[in-house]
Amino acid sequence: MKWLLVVGGMLVAIILIVVIVGALLPRDHVASVSARVAGTREAIWTAITDVANQPTWRDGVKRVELAAPIDGKAAWVEHSSNGSILMVADHSEPPRRFVTRIADTKLPFGGSWEFVLEPAGADAGANAGADASTVTITERGSVYNPIFRFMSRFVFGHTATMDAYLRSLGRKFGRATTPTVVATTKSP
Repeated sequence: MKWLLVVGGMLVAIILIVVIVGALLPRDHVASVSARVAGTREAIWTAITDVANQPTWRDGVKRVELAAPIDGKAAWVEHSSNGSILMVADHSEPPRRFVTRIADTKLPFGGSWEFVLEPAGADAGANAGADASTVTITERGSVYNPIFRFMSRFVFGHTATMDAYLRSLGRKFGRATTPTVVATTKSP
């Protein structure tokens, strides 16, 4: 019986530490990840902006439902094993820059992703001679819940979802990519 109290006390202490550390971490962050993808900017642009077809190539996304526009901007709901997220396309400059934002205010997190596509010249290796592009995703995120903030910072990492996205995008274009963290900082 005494060991149950000790184990229970340790669990409470761990949860308390996670909450305190999470509360002390900055709510906002900016993180960027970049990868070279074997495809033209135009082809990659089409894949990124054709959100309805992303479940065919993007790991973790089970389905996408197109939603009614929000403030005249395209909107959709991404369904994954982690739940559903309402998204909106905030800005579009084909084929160079695309900004999406989480439009669901009930989640313990929020923010935007900015995709920037730059030509990278001929790709080496298996697709020698093919055009390649550098795709950089910058997340400007906020994590409101201190427990989730702790997990995001120390367990998952701020760049894990962007890394997975770029790996899926690379596979869609026939080559594995190795995303590189460009920057991770707290927001001012």
